[in-house]
Amino acid sequence: MTGIDALKRAAAARALESVRDGMVLGLGTGSTIRFFLDLLGERVRAGNLSAVVGVPTSRRTAEIARGHGIRVSRLQARPRLDLTVDGADEVDPRGNLIKGLGGALLREKIVAQASDRFIVIVDESKAVERLGTRSPLPVEVTRFGSSSHEAFVAALGAEVAMRRAADGSRYVTSNGNYILDARFPEGIEDPAALDRALRARAGIVENGLFLGMTTRALIAAPGGVRERTAAPGDIR
Repeated sequence: MTGIDALKRAAAARALESVRDGMVLGLGTGSTIRFFLDLLGERVRAGNLSAVVGVPTSRRTAEIARGHGIRVSRLQARPRLDLTVDGADEVDPRGNLIKGLGGALLREKIVAQASDRFIVIVDESKAVERLGTRSPLPVEVTRFGSSSHEAFVAALGAEVAMRRAADGSRYVTSNGNYILDARFPEGIEDPAALDRALRARAGIVENGLFLGMTTRALIAAPGGVRERTAAPGDIR
């Protein structure tokens, strides 16, 4: 296991301490969540968390969870979740996030907002002082009018690139949309204002700003796991 992997596993292990038998859990997407699923699966197979039900945010997460013997359901059947655990591409000092490099930002946000609590697990490389300084902001857009959406996001001060699949074709989300990766050279000065501007644009389905949603951010470093917390609505 690499040093980064060990940190991801440490954050996942701390998050698992908040899981109780009988919970309905939102299950995020990404490499850090894979460690959480591995550890959760061990507890399920041991009979300690046998009544846990997971609501996955992607097909890949659903496959991994089933492989571990974790019961999986859909959000339509379980509209209220006790807890969601997910990773992030960036987390700022107030627990605000950028997510979506894995392409599941819309479903991740829907699941997170349906949860009583939202725990984010990351390694220390994802902790930033200002959002947008290390990661582009994913913006999910409709195929129809995609070039006009690209021009709109660029006019907000971003360097915009259409996300591509491994074969060079346009990346298509599970919802049938495209993703624009918007990079802000100096970071995002006012995430709340940017979020409002993106939400007001017809054809922009969702963006990767998760503001005021995090209950706890668990950040693993060689010296241990530290926490960042934010009150709901704290997006400054």
